[in-house]
Amino acid sequence: MTREDYFDTWSSLHGGARVTGIVKVWLGAAFVLSKPFAKVRLSPNWISLVGVVASVFTYTQARKDFCIALLALALLCDGIDGTVAILSNTATKRGAMVDAICDRISEAFWAFAFFSLGAPAWLVGAAWVIAFTQEYSRARMAGLGEYRIDVVTIAERPVRASFLAVALLAYDLNIHAVTTLAAVWFAFQIVSLAMVMRSGYSRLRGTDHLGD
Repeated sequence: MTREDYFDTWSSLHGGARVTGIVKVWLGAAFVLSKPFAKVRLSPNWISLVGVVASVFTYTQARKDFCIALLALALLCDGIDGTVAILSNTATKRGAMVDAICDRISEAFWAFAFFSLGAPAWLVGAAWVIAFTQEYSRARMAGLGEYRIDVVTIAERPVRASFLAVALLAYDLNIHAVTTLAAVWFAFQIVSLAMVMRSGYSRLRGTDHLGD
């Protein structure tokens, strides 16, 4: 499968979403990284589960110097599981469901890691709830058949992970910035959710035929 074929397949699996900008860069990197795993026919579901395990250890080992490597492993698994499924022609609806569930579980443990580093529980909890609502809103609108995932917000999953990565690095360097980073993440999430809701509402307006 060529790179362009992969982009076309990914787009068709995501409701015709456009492959441009940062999405294209992210998918291009995933395409390159996933090739070796696809050749050995490694199960995409197992890759997703490894990502969850790495996220759990990111929380339990949050104060250790090597923790950022665990987060990197979790992100790698998140970036290649779906791509491996496409390249190996094993993409299924069940696999997509497993991937989505694993993503949400992983992000919960990322939030726990933020709290473990010293960020206020209410702030981390609020940011995580907003992030969860953003992803649920996308999934729900996609389920209604009217929404294409073509809005790239300022707080997509890689960005959320980046906030934690910087927090881990700051903790290792004894820089007291964890609460500030959590607050910025929270602010980004509010804007991000508003972007998704605005886009979804504009698409659904005028097509809502559901009863009360």
